Amino acid sequence: MKRAIGAVTFVVRDYDEAIAWFTGALGFQLIADTPLGDGKRWVLVGPETGSPLLLAKADGAGQTAAIGAQTGGRVAFFLHSDDFARDHQRMLAAGVRFREQPRHEPYGAVAVFEDLYGNLWDLIEPAVDT
Repeated sequence: MKRAIGAVTFVVRDYDEAIAWFTGALGFQLIADTPLGDGKRWVLVGPETGSPLLLAKADGAGQTAAIGAQTGGRVAFFLHSDDFARDHQRMLAAGVRFREQPRHEPYGAVAVFEDLYGNLWDLIEPAVDT
């Protein structure tokens, strides 16, 4: 039996603003947008490969408080790239806010950026083992 993470929940303020940001700023694909009733939707967005994000509209004060603070200020998500310079430039042009200049680490080229709610992400082109 093979196992994989099927999706990761990402708490949002509004489905449509989150879809617009992820598809526009990050170039993600809209994989699913299915109404579930009572204003809820099953919304999946993601890059070409890997686990998608399940966009979950916050319900109640506790979930609303988690928007933008899903990991308490730590980098929450790691967006891998096969061409760091290309993706970094495209994201800058789309208005993505980077917290730092690109840097090279033993594990690859990386820069921290914020999503539309302030969660931190790494854009990373992993180093190739030689």
